[in-house]
Amino acid sequence: MFDPNQSRFASFSIVSTLPDQAIDNVWFIIDNDLQNVFPLSNLIKFNLVNSDGKLSYDFIQGNELVATFDSPYPYDNNYPKSLVVYDSGNRQIIATPSEINI
Repeated sequence: MFDPNQSRFASFSIVSTLPDQAIDNVWFIIDNDLQNVFPLSNLIKFNLVNSDGKLSYDFIQGNELVATFDSPYPYDNNYPKSLVVYDSGNRQIIATPSEINI
């Protein structure tokens, strides 16, 4: 699951509200900080939070905060409050929760 060699995408809503570096950072977190550290389902949730003016990603599992990952990127109030990453087995997509209908 979440194999970096599979096709990866971001929804229009994500692409139109988050800078490319912030999107790429989600994949980096999954590949380097979550894989083989936490048991992952095919749906991962992050809350995007303002941490002293910088963007941080709160990794949520079962409605519980599991870990926070800071970034060097500035936070913007127009960012979505949360995002999900879904792995269908063939493709992976970052989207807002309202865009994923499972």
